[in-house]
Amino acid sequence: MITQGTFSFLPALSNEQILKQLKYCIDHGWAVNVEYTDDPHPRNTYWEMWGLPMFDLRDPAGILMEINACRKTHPETYIRVSAFDNTKGWESIRLSFIVNRPSVERQYRLERTEVASRQQRYAIR
Repeated sequence: MITQGTFSFLPALSNEQILKQLKYCIDHGWAVNVEYTDDPHPRNTYWEMWGLPMFDLRDPAGILMEINACRKTHPETYIRVSAFDNTKGWESIRLSFIVNRPSVERQYRLERTEVASRQQRYAIR
C-alpha cells in the first residue's frame, strides 16, 4: 500500500470524512486542488491536475463533486487532494491526502547492495 500524505496509514476516508477535511482547508483559506496519477512513486511529485486549483470555491460539496468526477473518469488511479496555503512565509502545501486508490496496487521494494569499501547502493524495484 502506498503511504503518502496525511492519513495514509488509516483506512480509506469516507465521503463524509473527506468533506470535513475540505471544510477544514476552506476555513483556513487554503486553495484546494485535485490530482491523479498511475505512478505514485515518492519521487514522482508532479501528478496530473484535475482542472484548475479551486482558489475561490467555498463549498466543500463542490470540491467533492470534482473529486467524484475525477474518480469516475480515472477509477484505477491514485487521486489526492492538496491544500495550498499562500500566506506569506508558508506558500506551500499544508495538507495532502489520497482519496482514491486503484483496485490493485503496485508493490515497491528497496534493494541494498554492498560494493567496494563497504559502500551501499540502493535501488527501488
